[in-house]
Amino acid sequence: MDRLCLRFAAELRFFLAPRHRGGAARVGHDGTSSLGHVVESLKVPLTEVGALRVDGRPVAPSHRPRGGETVDVLAVRRPQEVPFPVPRFVLDVHLGALARRLRLVGVDSAYRNDMDDDALVAQANAEQRVLLTKDRRLLHRRRLQAGAYVRGAHPDRQLDDVLERFAPPLAPWSRCTACNGAIVPVSKDDVADRLEPGTRADYDTFAQCRSCGRIYWPGAHHRRLAAVVAVAREAVARSGCEQP
Repeated sequence: MDRLCLRFAAELRFFLAPRHRGGAARVGHDGTSSLGHVVESLKVPLTEVGALRVDGRPVAPSHRPRGGETVDVLAVRRPQEVPFPVPRFVLDVHLGALARRLRLVGVDSAYRNDMDDDALVAQANAEQRVLLTKDRRLLHRRRLQAGAYVRGAHPDRQLDDVLERFAPPLAPWSRCTACNGAIVPVSKDDVADRLEPGTRADYDTFAQCRSCGRIYWPGAHHRRLAAVVAVAREAVARSGCEQP
């Protein structure tokens, strides 16, 4: 069997088996499998690959390599363009905290905690959303049009990763963190009968979700949430994309 040498960018090496994490993998090749198939057989999702080069020339994942070739597997460039008009997302069931943070900064982020893998892929494709996940197997689905592996264990680090990678337009305080609906200002009189006495006495500025009716005001957690928003703006700024 012919052999190929695949050299992986540093950002991709954690996907590889430990024996390949030095950066290069020498693997047998049957002469018929596409280069994309070879890369995925080494557990690297093509959603994370920015470019493929064979002996220095760019090729598509459908390229059928020959034995003796050297393949460079590059990571996606940041910020990454998406095949949709605007970057928006659907998140798997394990990323609820990240979904709330994305909504806080105004990024359209669909999330439900009862969606199976097939439903997630179908929603992502039907609604032109990037599927965000930490499940590498999900990113290998052939039908998936756009997906991304989320780096980081803590939601704050995950938010930073997604914003730097996609640089979506931010509109803080415009989306409901519970359901992703649009938030609009409302008068205190309109919601007074739904407020606790202390809230009614201490606050005068309110907003409400058009979809689920949840009420928002700058309460005790506002300073902490404002800090999340400030960090999000910095993350997008680092990507080199201007924000309104």
